[in-house]
Amino acid sequence: MVQRTRDLPDLSPKHGGAILRDMTVPPSDTATSGAVTQASATTGSALAFDRLDDDAARALVTSWAAVPRWVDAVLAGRPYGSADALAAAADRLARTWTDDEVDAALAEHPRIGDRPVGDGAAAAASRLEQAASAGADANTAAALRAGNAAYETRFDRVFLIRAAGRSADQVLAELRRRMENDDAAERVEVADQLREIALLRLDRSVR
Repeated sequence: MVQRTRDLPDLSPKHGGAILRDMTVPPSDTATSGAVTQASATTGSALAFDRLDDDAARALVTSWAAVPRWVDAVLAGRPYGSADALAAAADRLARTWTDDEVDAALAEHPRIGDRPVGDGAAAAASRLEQAASAGADANTAAALRAGNAAYETRFDRVFLIRAAGRSADQVLAELRRRMENDDAAERVEVADQLREIALLRLDRSVR
């Protein structure tokens, strides 16, 4: 099980959250997109999330993070009654993710800098989240591609970061810093980044 030791940054909406890889969702992209709209239709919209049918709720939570055990646990906790209660439960449950669960959630996602594809909620979230770093100049973009390849060689996984609110140069600096981690330290950072992204996607969906 991944251990958490670091304080996390402010996860309020002004900071945004991102993944530099697309988080895939179950095949029903239309159902997922509808679930996002339905779950954020009213003030205090965790109540709307409580009322989603099981399939729509599962598709929505999977778009936050594709960790099946976590998805099951978040759904089993309904009703939450408020967005704050839902977020607190999702955060607590995400801190139990194992290395294997984190790796599985990342396994089929494109490299940093690749355009997210698809019309589902996860692809839409990725496009939104990457907006701040999408305008990298040619030199920075090339450095990100090279850095991502080096990271994959070193850690055997793609580079994952909460990119919203960071410029391309800041993302590159984080990539270079994390290249100095050993595998154990980097596993902690990857899991934390995945959790932050999940919570920020949750927040956008239900508030």
